[in-house]
Formats: sequence, C-alpha cells, structure tokens
Amino acid sequence: MRILVVDDEEIKRTALCDDLQEAGYDVKAVPRAADGLRLLGAEPFDVVVTDLRMPGMDGITFLAQVKEKWPDTEVVMMTAFATVNNAVQAMKLGAFDYITKPFESAELVLVLERIEKIRSLTRENRDLKDELANVTGYREIIGQSAAMRETLEALKLAITSDVSVLLWGETGTGKELFARTIHKYGPRSQGPFLGVSCATLSSQIMESELFGHVKGAFTGAIENKPGRFELAHNGTLFLDEIDDVPLEMQVKLLRVLEGLPFERVGGIESVRTNARFVAATKVDLREKVKAGTFREDLYYRLSVLPVRIPPLRQRREDIPLLINYFLKLYCGSSAPPEVDESAMAVFWDYEWPGNVRELQNVVRRVLLSANDRETVTKRDLPVDFRVAAMQGPRGETSVQPRSFREAVESQERNLLLKALEDSDGNQSKAAATLDMKLSTFRDKLAKYDIHVHSGRRSEPDEADR
Repeated sequence: MRILVVDDEEIKRTALCDDLQEAGYDVKAVPRAADGLRLLGAEPFDVVVTDLRMPGMDGITFLAQVKEKWPDTEVVMMTAFATVNNAVQAMKLGAFDYITKPFESAELVLVLERIEKIRSLTRENRDLKDELANVTGYREIIGQSAAMRETLEALKLAITSDVSVLLWGETGTGKELFARTIHKYGPRSQGPFLGVSCATLSSQIMESELFGHVKGAFTGAIENKPGRFELAHNGTLFLDEIDDVPLEMQVKLLRVLEGLPFERVGGIESVRTNARFVAATKVDLREKVKAGTFREDLYYRLSVLPVRIPPLRQRREDIPLLINYFLKLYCGSSAPPEVDESAMAVFWDYEWPGNVRELQNVVRRVLLSANDRETVTKRDLPVDFRVAAMQGPRGETSVQPRSFREAVESQERNLLLKALEDSDGNQSKAAATLDMKLSTFRDKLAKYDIHVHSGRRSEPDEADR
C-alpha cells in the first residue's frame, strides 16, 4: 500500500516514515495539510496518516477534503489531544481509525494491516460480483449451467419487453428474485415494485389488498385504502403463488389484466392502473387449467412471456458457485473457508427439495459449525444433511415396504451399505461417516446380515435372507 504521512513534527514524521518503509510500505511525507492535498492530486495513495493539530489547515478540515475528493482513500488520525468529541467528529467525517500520541509504530502498522485486509476483501467481493455479472448478465442471478442459460435467455426477453410475465418454478428457486430483477432492469425501473402473496390471503382480504376499499365497506374498514393495483401504477406488481387464487377472484383479476377499470371494495368510483404484472407459480398452471381450477383466459393473459426457473437438482453445475457466493456473503469482512472435495460431493449428491433457499440455509449452518476453520470438510456438514445425501434420488426404491418398521429398517440397511461402499469397505471410516460408534456399527451389520471380507462388504443372497 502507498501511505502519505502528514505531520508538522519533523522528528516524528521522519521516524514514522522509516518504520513504515521498514514494514514494507511505500511512504511519502509532508509537513502541512495543503502539501498533502497537492500530493494527493498528483499521485494515488491508499492511506493518509495525518496529525490533528497542525499550523494552517487542521487535521479535521484536511480529513473532510480528502474524503470528499478521494473517498476510497482511508484516513488515520494522530493526536496528542484525544477527546471523545474529536474522535466522534473524525469518525463522522469518515476516518478509519484514531490513534493517540505517543504511540509505537507497531500500533499504526496493525491499523494499516486491518485496512489492507478489508480492502483486499472488498476487491474480492467486487471481483466476485463482476464475475457473476459476466456469467449471468445480472448481478442478482447466479448460474452458468445449461439449464440456467436457457432461463436467462427468457429473462432477457422479459426485461427488454413490457408484457406480463409468468415465472414457473418450485418453492425456493428464487421467483421473487427474478421478479425484482425484471423490474430493476426493465422499462418500469423508475416506478414502484409491490408484491403480494396470494397463498396467505383469504378471498375477502385478497380483494381488499388488490383492489382497495372505501370507508365502511366492511367491519374494520375505518378509512379509504388504495389497493396494490393502484399503488403499483406505472410500476410492477408481483403476484406470488398465483395458482392459489380462487376462481371467483380470477374473473376480477382478468378484467384488470385486460386494462378495464375496476372499483374498490364497497366503492362506485372506477379506477384504472398502468401496472406491469409479473406472476409466479409453483405448479404447472396448464394442469390446473385442464382440471378446471384455473381459468384458461387468465392463464394466457398472465403467460404472455413464460419463464421457467429450473430446480437446483437440474443445475448441479451451479452448486459450487452458489456455495462460494453464500460463504462470502455471510462471512462479511472475514475470509470465507474453502469447501473440500468430500464436502462438495455431499452438496452435489443431495436432491435439494428446498432448492437455492435450502442451500443458503445449509451454508449458514455449516458456518456455525465450522468454528472459523479454514477448510470445510464432510464432517462439518449437518448429520441429517449427510444422511439424506446418501439416500440418493427420491423415489429410487421400487418395492414398497409393508410396514413403518420395515421402511425404517430398509432405509437403515441402505445407509449402512452406502457408507461401506463410500469407505471402500473400511468399517471404521463407514461408522465415522454415520457418526456411529464402531461397536454399534458392527451390531447393525450383524442385524442385517451384512458381511465384510478383506476390506469389502458382501450381501447374502436373496435365498439366504
């Protein structure tokens, strides 16, 4: 880092420069704040270390000008007059830290090392965002798999147009994130973005939320209230869980999508809205249309531009990128740990019924259990998560168990076999994988008549079971 020292005490200034240069920093020094401003205008510096009390321009005024003209340059204040007021004022103006004279140069070096670490992490986060933006085109959306590239092509069409969009994806795939991205980068970005979850509202409350109501329309309507349609005028209205809208409400919703006027609940005055509609569904609405539980005309109004968001199990190539993103996100200024191959394999094998949202929560749990370790291994992953990953894809077993006990025993037996297979028949490793004592593990092998010979397991024939 390049350091600029500003101090009118020549002896202290010279000694500080020598110590910082010895510590490996590129240092220049001047006696007055005015000289410092001229030098900053001519050369880039990462950090300014300045005295508070100096002839001419004082350190506080100097700090204010530095942060105004070079906001990325950090400033460390030095003073023999340490008061709370000075510290608060300096921090309010953007000083990174405050150090009291007399001090050892090593104290300042510690401050500079903190600055260097934070700047390095900031650069890494910025580079990560730029990398993700280059991959997806939008900083908010993470993914480079074939499935996601197809989705992103549809997303680009949605952003560049102003038609209704239907987002279709399982729970946890990020439908609201897609909706906000469409609004943020689309033609309505200067207008409001409002969202409503249709699954959480009864028919009466939903009608009031969407259309608004007038005073006295029902018990509790103590004043006029505009609905989401009105509030989203010239912006975007996100209708989440549109598949849960009851049939009687679908007729009224269709009128608004067709551009017709509507009335607030209990009102007679007609209202129009110029909102853009982005709807989201967790199921295939075409199946609901066939079943007669969703209006076909409303479906086609909503899905002028459909965007299908693939589940995470169909875009496993994105899992490492998502893990690294969440690790950096939750570690903040701390360096995130690395995920080794054994742990990454578990992430890859898991079926992710909760999709990206579930992955995000698992990463949080992993960080809590990793205890600041530099590397996350398979052992750091939650036990229930590891066990579920070993079970393989859901619905893999074709024979249905005859009882609950048989189902449990079948699952337990499969876990034992999978653990032995992953550990190449090593019983100690297999037991450790399942967080089981070796003696308990061997008792289970005996229970299910699983034999291990020369480091490999063998199963009894069907006739012997």
